[in-house]
Amino acid sequence: SSAEVSQTPKLKLTEVSQRPKFKLIEDVDNGHPCPSGVINVKRFKRGGDEGQFEAEPYAGLVFNSVDEAYQFYQIYADGAGFRIRIGQLFRSKNDGSITSRRFVCSKEGFQHPSRVGCGAFMRIKRQESGTWIVDRLQKDHNHNLDLQTGTHQKSYNVSKKFMDNVNGDENGGLDSLDVAKVTYGSPIRRARENNIASDWYQLLLDYFQTRQAEDTGFFYSVETDNGSCMSLFWADGRSRFSCSQFGDAIVFDTSFRKSNYLVPFASFVGVNHHKQPVLLACALIANISEESFTWLFQTWLRAMSGCRPKCIIADQDVAIQQAIMKVFPRTHHRFSMWQIRAMEQENLRSMTEEFKCEYEKCIYQSQTSVEFNTTWSALINRYALKENAWLREMSEKRESWVPLFLRGKFCAGIPINESLEPFFGTLLNAQTPIEEFISRFERGLARRHDEERKEDFNSYNLQAFLHTKEPVEEQCRRLYTLTVFKIFQNELLQCYNYLGIKTYEEGTISRYSVRRCGNEIEKHAVTFSASNITACCSCQMFEFEGILCRHILRVFNLLDIREIPPCYILHRWTKNAEYGTVRDIESGVSPQELKSLIMWSLRETACKFIEAGTTSLEKYKMAYEIMREGGIKLHWQR
Repeated sequence: SSAEVSQTPKLKLTEVSQRPKFKLIEDVDNGHPCPSGVINVKRFKRGGDEGQFEAEPYAGLVFNSVDEAYQFYQIYADGAGFRIRIGQLFRSKNDGSITSRRFVCSKEGFQHPSRVGCGAFMRIKRQESGTWIVDRLQKDHNHNLDLQTGTHQKSYNVSKKFMDNVNGDENGGLDSLDVAKVTYGSPIRRARENNIASDWYQLLLDYFQTRQAEDTGFFYSVETDNGSCMSLFWADGRSRFSCSQFGDAIVFDTSFRKSNYLVPFASFVGVNHHKQPVLLACALIANISEESFTWLFQTWLRAMSGCRPKCIIADQDVAIQQAIMKVFPRTHHRFSMWQIRAMEQENLRSMTEEFKCEYEKCIYQSQTSVEFNTTWSALINRYALKENAWLREMSEKRESWVPLFLRGKFCAGIPINESLEPFFGTLLNAQTPIEEFISRFERGLARRHDEERKEDFNSYNLQAFLHTKEPVEEQCRRLYTLTVFKIFQNELLQCYNYLGIKTYEEGTISRYSVRRCGNEIEKHAVTFSASNITACCSCQMFEFEGILCRHILRVFNLLDIREIPPCYILHRWTKNAEYGTVRDIESGVSPQELKSLIMWSLRETACKFIEAGTTSLEKYKMAYEIMREGGIKLHWQR
């Protein structure tokens, strides 16, 4: 049976799709979900009541994962009468992996009026075995604890029947104990189901319909099977317009798969003209299968007027890989670096430090495909790793993760060795309950919009200092946003530290060897075509980021090219990118799709216009007069 979605004439963009061939793994009572969660606790302290025990943290307590430690501290905080949040983390200088993490009282710091500088915290540190140990702990608070409210319990009770599994001593040598957490009003984990619970669905559907009444560009779609909601996709008008400008390189973030997230939230995030994360679309994916991801990507195409990204950064998951190949056959799938690092630790943990050093050198320092292939083969043979299935697979997939092979793929400059900054920061995490999800989602979105507005203001009202008298510097300062101009300016200044020597010329084609002064090793080849004033460099910075490199700028300088050719000024990096000039849209776009893009562009501009015009009566009069004159030119008024 098909899902029924109540729909008014205003809700024209609602979609409900049916997947009749999909079979549910198990029946779930969506009307009465059974929230529960399981953690491993190493030690318990006897409480006041007979047969009851209370969880207490202590230095030396060991956890299997960061998520497990966070759960434990959350339980302890619930019992003690305070709230917690994720605090500072530290990363390894060698590989960027997390080495320690702090969980702090919610009243730590002074950034918000509710915070009073509380010093209570628990810090965990990663051990060589991969487990995490509590190495620092502060239990004292500088404020009163809330022991009576419904959101906290005075003690975290564990039924005495569990204690039959406990056999230890005062030194903490207890067997691991599974404890089901059932509290009122606290973030409770739901066992991962393969559909969206009806209470979640109704809550989100109400939200979608409210948003669609406010925003005619709001789009959402529901995937159903036998009356159950399998997946949800949504994007507001602003995100859909942003996709027309910044949808060339996207990050498909499925962090919820890393641990047992309460809400299976996934996001499509791009990079805007200020190099900031920009939200393009969102989804809830209860069933992780090729079929679900295929539906999701096909829905993306419908919502985004057929916009296909040049590059998508997503997990190395068979279901995701197959769905991308099916829906985006010409899109380059780049693997998420966090997942690569995690798999390296899992599969190479037993290898020697000498191997790891050679492995890193091969991956990150190879300059040509021949050099990589030679070094990789030598590494595999030297350490007898021909039978290592993981290394064999990674070698076959080299173009999806090895920096050398990613340079020529446009990724809007998203760093290869790093992950894109999470769009919602810590607002949405494994502990976020569905009741708080929407408010946190809106708060995170508003914060990002505010950050973008600030950068818009800076780009139009602040001018970067010019360091040269080169016309190209003034040209790019006028066109680029402040952030992107600073990147270009650095490349321009660096180009004077390089020597360019012509090594080949035939007809209109010439080739230059560009090397750093005093460094014979650091050099790149630049090929220049005089017929159309184009150049390409072996470093492939322009192909990867869309900004000219120092090597090409050096050749332009030698040839006295005093203005950057238009083909090297990507509209997505300019100050006007946010206004959605439609001149860059491919000719294959249908008239209806073009009309939609123009509508989104004008709507976004009008919103900014209205926002500025409502700040004062004087600006209102100015805005009204401009609109009146514009209306006359557009024949609104007769």
